[in-house]
Amino acid sequence: MDLERLRGLGVALATPFLPPVAGDLGAGAVDMDAFRALVSRMVAAEVDFLVVLGSTGEAATVTEAERDALVAAARDEARGVPVIVGAGSNNTAQAVALARRSAKSGADGILVVTPYYNKPQAAGIEAHFRAIAAAVPGLPIIVYNVPGRTGSNLLPKDLARLWAIPEVLAVKESSGNLAQIGEILRTMPKGKLLFSGDDGLALPAIALGGHGLISVTGNLLPAETKALVDAALAGRRDEAAALHARLLPATDALFLESNPAPLKAAMALAGWSSDAVRLPLAPASEATRARLAEVLPAFGLGKKA
Repeated sequence: MDLERLRGLGVALATPFLPPVAGDLGAGAVDMDAFRALVSRMVAAEVDFLVVLGSTGEAATVTEAERDALVAAARDEARGVPVIVGAGSNNTAQAVALARRSAKSGADGILVVTPYYNKPQAAGIEAHFRAIAAAVPGLPIIVYNVPGRTGSNLLPKDLARLWAIPEVLAVKESSGNLAQIGEILRTMPKGKLLFSGDDGLALPAIALGGHGLISVTGNLLPAETKALVDAALAGRRDEAAALHARLLPATDALFLESNPAPLKAAMALAGWSSDAVRLPLAPASEATRARLAEVLPAFGLGKKA
């Protein structure tokens, strides 16, 4: 893949679900109409790429059949926008199977989270990614470092081992540590990419030399988030800072609780889909909903008090 197609704004898409009915564990079936409409909104806002079945997409509770349908729907609606598919697991054999399934479905690349729960050593993490790359030769891999979910942090010295894998083209850095982001960028080989995995750190990460953002906020405000990323990448500092400040209340509200519960509540307030999440996630609290109801009208979403 031409790396230029992966610079800029990627949106980690939510997976809308129908409201639960009797016997459902949390949420109902995938609301495919709402998902297609979500992808269409992203394309209309000219986001640079789409990420299906990441953390925001509740991939951990989506079935294999649902995975295939979501990837197919994303590709149908993407109109040429690259589609990256989440293919992570703490079981290497399962991650390999997901990577192969993603490649077969026509994914333009895969997002692979570092293995969680097992607490692998650096050598084990490297072997995990080498096994995935060997299973899908030539398919771009974005390494996903998210210590808040995995319980372990991929340090720059350990990421350096992964850069030697030709398929590993980028990292989604969600450590929340700007010093670590700076060190990755200082030591990163030419031709590799770093994306901020935290909306609130997009501007400083790009200022340090990062190449874009994989965003949650973009589900709700794609045009505004795209404007921020574009301004930051173009070095329009004052414009980017103003856009960052405008978006910050919405971004903060979307992370008052575990993602994507607040995002689902915001999408329901916007009238786009239900707020349903699958267990063990629970719907957003009333306090979070109240805060979202305060900040969304500034963007033309939700009802004004």
